Amino acid sequence: MMRSQIFSAMLVALLTWAAMPLTLAQQVPLQDKPFAEHKIVLQLSDGDVKKQALVLSVANNLLKAYDPDKIAVEVVTFGPGIDLLLSGNERRKQVESLIAQGVRFDICLNTVDTVERETGKRPEYIPGATPVQVGVGQILFLAENGYAVVRP
Repeated sequence: MMRSQIFSAMLVALLTWAAMPLTLAQQVPLQDKPFAEHKIVLQLSDGDVKKQALVLSVANNLLKAYDPDKIAVEVVTFGPGIDLLLSGNERRKQVESLIAQGVRFDICLNTVDTVERETGKRPEYIPGATPVQVGVGQILFLAENGYAVVRP
C-alpha cells in the first residue's frame, strides 16, 4: 500500500513539473540574426515622450552606423515605457518603420496586465510588438546572451 502511495505522489509531482510554464528563455527567443556582430538592448521604462524619441533615435542611428545584418537591436519596454507601443501613440509609424528594418520591440505583459487591472480595460498595442511576460527578465536574458544594455 505504501509503495503505491509513494508512486502516486511521484507521478503527480512529475506531471505537475511537466505542466509548468516554459522558462523565460524558451518563451522569448533571441532575434534571428545569426551573423550579428553587435547586440544592443535598449531599455525604455518611463513614459516621457523625450525618452521615447531618444530611444527611437538611437535605434535608427545604430541601423545607419552598422550593416543591418551585423547588428541586433532590441527595445524592451516595461512600466510607463509601454506607452511607446500602444496603438494610439503618435510615434507608431516610426516604431513600425524600425520593426520593418529588423529592430525588435518587446512589450511587458506584466505591465499590460497591471494596466488592465487598474483601468478595467486591456491596452491595445501595435501588432508588430513582441509580447514578453517580464520586461526586466527579458533584459536580463539578453544581457546573459551577449547583448549590451543601454538606457538612453
